[in-house]
Amino acid sequence: MVDLLGKEIKIDEFSRHEKDTGSPEFQIALLTKRIQMLTGHLKSHAHDYSTRRGLLKVVGKRRKLLKYLSKKNVSKYNEILSSLSLRR
Repeated sequence: MVDLLGKEIKIDEFSRHEKDTGSPEFQIALLTKRIQMLTGHLKSHAHDYSTRRGLLKVVGKRRKLLKYLSKKNVSKYNEILSSLSLRR
């Protein structure tokens, strides 16, 4: 398990091996949890513009990783979309 500010992610669900932190699948999962956390923060702090900017940067990074994964491994891409409940 990886603890990202109170949010736990199962490593074996998204990683390729035990110490994997660099695969696109794992990075997308971490970024998704971070996006969910920032979205929750912005719901209660609507005028926190620096956090909004950070959220947009994280969303852009996840979008780029998803685009890369869709070109390299379509089956993993579809699996990630369904397991994280992302729409594309």
